Amino acid sequence: MNASYKRYASVLLDLGLKNSFSYGIEEKYLDQLEKGMCVKVPLRGVLQTGIVVEFSSKCPYKKVLPIHSIVSEKTLMTPELFKLAQWVSQYYHTPLARTLKLFFPKSVRKGMGHKKQQVVIRKKSLEELRQICMSVRLKKPKQAALIDELLKVEKEIFLTELTEKAGVSRSVVATLAKQELIELTTTRVDRNPLEKAEYFPSKPKKLNSDQQNAYNQISHSIENTIFQSFLLFGVTGSGKTEVYMQAMESALKQGKKALMLVPEIALTTQTVEKLKSRFKDKIAILHHRLSQGERYDQWHAIRQGLAPIVIGARSAIFAPIDKLGVIIVDEEHELSYKQTDDMPTYNARDVAVVRAKMNNATVVLGSATPSLESFNNVQNGKYKLLELKNRANSQVMPKIEVVDMKREMERSKGFTLFSQKLLSEIEKRFQKGEQSIIFLNRRGYHTSLLCTQCGEVEKCPNCDISLTFHRKNDCLACHLCDYRITPPKICSKCKSATIKFKGFGTENVESQLRKIFPSLRTLRMDADTTKHVGSYEKLYYAFRNHKADLLIGTQMVAKGLHFPSVTLVGILNCDRQFNIPDFKGSEIGFQMVTQVSGRAGRGDIKGSVVIQSFNPENSFLNHAISGDYLAFYNQEIESRKFFNYSPFSHLVKLVFRGKSEGQTLRIAQQFYNKLKMQLARAGEAQAPLPCGYPKIKEYYRFQVLLKGQNIYALIQALQKVEEQVHLPSTVKLLTDVDPSSTFF
Repeated sequence: MNASYKRYASVLLDLGLKNSFSYGIEEKYLDQLEKGMCVKVPLRGVLQTGIVVEFSSKCPYKKVLPIHSIVSEKTLMTPELFKLAQWVSQYYHTPLARTLKLFFPKSVRKGMGHKKQQVVIRKKSLEELRQICMSVRLKKPKQAALIDELLKVEKEIFLTELTEKAGVSRSVVATLAKQELIELTTTRVDRNPLEKAEYFPSKPKKLNSDQQNAYNQISHSIENTIFQSFLLFGVTGSGKTEVYMQAMESALKQGKKALMLVPEIALTTQTVEKLKSRFKDKIAILHHRLSQGERYDQWHAIRQGLAPIVIGARSAIFAPIDKLGVIIVDEEHELSYKQTDDMPTYNARDVAVVRAKMNNATVVLGSATPSLESFNNVQNGKYKLLELKNRANSQVMPKIEVVDMKREMERSKGFTLFSQKLLSEIEKRFQKGEQSIIFLNRRGYHTSLLCTQCGEVEKCPNCDISLTFHRKNDCLACHLCDYRITPPKICSKCKSATIKFKGFGTENVESQLRKIFPSLRTLRMDADTTKHVGSYEKLYYAFRNHKADLLIGTQMVAKGLHFPSVTLVGILNCDRQFNIPDFKGSEIGFQMVTQVSGRAGRGDIKGSVVIQSFNPENSFLNHAISGDYLAFYNQEIESRKFFNYSPFSHLVKLVFRGKSEGQTLRIAQQFYNKLKMQLARAGEAQAPLPCGYPKIKEYYRFQVLLKGQNIYALIQALQKVEEQVHLPSTVKLLTDVDPSSTFF
């Protein structure tokens, strides 16, 4: 089309392409179209969705197609969010069009629309309908049944609900409508995931002196519209959530809004319950477990200002909230805030600080085990430290004991899953009617199937990792690609029948404990038992309501859960995390032990923790046992400094992925050779190495690690190399900025 237009729009398409495309704006859209609106435009004969990012009066191209239609009723992208998107795009080295996808759920980008349902309204008085019902009851029983249900309704009722209750078809409704006894109309229905939940109102609690000091400083920052980053460093059970809620209340009183991030869906249930009890109907939630329709309605409720409090997992940091007063990042150390499997590889905690700065808002990062990066930011003055040194309500920290499993195995003359100490403590709690938690960060029944003759381990052909045995489904499964087979009877390599299951997971732990304690009521919380929608909530409420005596779980049970009746925590095989060859391995191990231990004794009864270890002398384990974060920090920060890892330098991990091992390695090597020259004094590049998981879903994986003081210098060098080295379509490159692991 060669027609000229008064205005042109630059549109970033929902395809992840680097550049925007120019389209003409027809007369009918000139007054409607705004920057940030979602539109449909033609591209190679197919309509695509995109966001309008710029306007101009001229266009350098002769052939320009017009915008086909406007998807959104109003602008979806505020100037503040667009500025944030540009920062994320630049910092995490990702095309802006691809970055913008984070800011809108798919249902919003595609213009799903609000759900509408037909409603039935009475057109006659109750007395008139009773008379009509009596007159038709014998000759037209279906009409009578429908009128009977209408007589119970206060004002109106959904058509589907009415026909279901009356047990009649829609034709009966149509007949009564023709007789002008009823009227059918259409109404919008909000798909609210919290609609049917019941919560008991709560009032703000009296804060202790540490909590009051923290609240005073946070509220002062909110009230004066000052950008400030606080690290709320409080021991487990110290009442951080109460400080969060009162800070939110402070923001609401100022006419501002609050955003709270939690690391996983697992914590959303508990946190929403507390917030709904305090703030009633002022809350919206955003996370990936919502249906597309629920996400659409929740997103629009936030955009329209109907929900001044938003709670969600990491992607909620991009929620369309205006007048932001405070952003709270609970359990700020958690790795689940970091996106690792797709670009941009953002960390929601770091984006929260940037967004708060752009809005002159307050950001509160809370943790009992702060990340080294955040605590280092306190040391260099970027963040302000607020400490909660004691548990709320004067509860004492749990007593922690370590059992040396080497001695335990000598005593039992062979392998044993549980120490006598742990079994004795479980029995004591059971007899007293108290609850226990057993933590093991491995799911499944057995972790591998091994041939004792040739040493062959049954592996996934797609991922080259050992298969895990799941007894319930009687299968060997890969936890990376979900490949499954029936366990073989003979070795696949030497054909010997001398094959044995090795290792243990949460399914095995549950089975063994049921044999030892037949009367013990157990629940298991891991990726296998919580994969269906609503399953986590059922397990959470069942355990909280004391329908089980013992909860067995993976990392899901380690993060911030509050069960007042839990007085014992048992930790199995904690050594595995400390032995992972990764720069964050010791930090994650310390955090895991501290956080899991903190689940014990949060009520009126003092708690106990039993840790089973084959290396009880481990210094990081002992720092966790003594609760000495500063000792851990001082030891670990020296190691980071020596090896020049974060927070002393920025890291960028380049992950090359392809089905040809040789080709993928060659491309990685080419990038490395060029990067060495480009970086010069700006940083260093490490030679290509196989990733910790060298093969996933038939794709071989190699990584090149970049280090440097200036992240933008590293990104600039990478951009130049990308222009020089041709990346074939058969090899994919993922750029992980500030990676949470240099191993996996």
